[in-house]
Amino acid sequence: MTGVGRRLTEVARAAAQRRDLQSRQPPELRLGSRTGTPTVYYLAPHFDAPSGGVRLIYRHVDLLNALGIPAAVIHARRNFRCTWFENATRVVSSDEVRLGPDDVLVVPEWYAAGFARLPKDIRLVVFNQGAYHSFDRITPGEGPPGAPYTTLPSLVAMLCVSQDNRALLELAVPGVPVSVCRPVVDGGLFFPGDGPARKQIGYVVARRPIEARLLEHVLAAQHVDWPVVRLRGLAESSVARTMRECAVFVSLSDLDGFGLPPAEAMASGCYVVGYTGGGGEELFDPRWSEPVTSFRALAEATLRAVRTPLDELAARGRLASEHTLSYYAADGLRADLEAAYGHLLRG
Repeated sequence: MTGVGRRLTEVARAAAQRRDLQSRQPPELRLGSRTGTPTVYYLAPHFDAPSGGVRLIYRHVDLLNALGIPAAVIHARRNFRCTWFENATRVVSSDEVRLGPDDVLVVPEWYAAGFARLPKDIRLVVFNQGAYHSFDRITPGEGPPGAPYTTLPSLVAMLCVSQDNRALLELAVPGVPVSVCRPVVDGGLFFPGDGPARKQIGYVVARRPIEARLLEHVLAAQHVDWPVVRLRGLAESSVARTMRECAVFVSLSDLDGFGLPPAEAMASGCYVVGYTGGGGEELFDPRWSEPVTSFRALAEATLRAVRTPLDELAARGRLASEHTLSYYAADGLRADLEAAYGHLLRG
């Protein structure tokens, strides 16, 4: 690459970083008077493309309202609502809501670079769905340890989605209470098919693309004739249907808060091999999966899986599905939310 080419690349990269940083600035949120009925408001970016993080925010709000705790999603864009999954979630825009001193504002870690813009006189909860990325856009040494989290004067608690991430946040942001609110895998969408799945391998494209391509070369070199399905940008129903057709799912998780794709694959009856991503460690049990820590181990585990009889893979997949759908269920999340918000809303 020439000097001019490198300079153009640097300029384009800097512009992309500025746009990304701007998109992570929370909207202006105005304060109002005390209402006497606390409401839990979840700030969420206005993405209308598949995003497990935003989907979980909507689910929190639905369950809180079902529990009798008023809650709503705040989007910066008026009349915006996610449409890639069915919902009747209560949604408001940032310009029409007034936050009272009794209310709780829940902010994703995605906005960390813009935390300084958040209101100072309202109880704040950070919903951290990706603890490994808590400080992605924060320069070390800027502010005291744990900044910008520890510099939020009204931060009262943090929520996360896995035991792994809870332990990490307690190390990175000491002194702030952290509660685990488990993700939910929708058993109405993700469930095993009637019989053994096809000789087919699935994986989600977003993570570890270099290793994904290399794995496909290894499979070809080893004369594995199973089709490989790359899942990208699909609606939940299409993802679920495809996972039911795959006997094996390869987890390419990487520094994830939880890792919803392998959980959904397990619920769909897949035998899952691959990376836990950290947050997904609690998912992988040797009775129905094989976790790995290197690419060579990933390739070897995948080859072992495709050389296993389909009925044996299906039996392991059924065990995975039973466990996943029983633990990562709405009732479990409901109990987590009750525990996390009970003391906040009583106080």
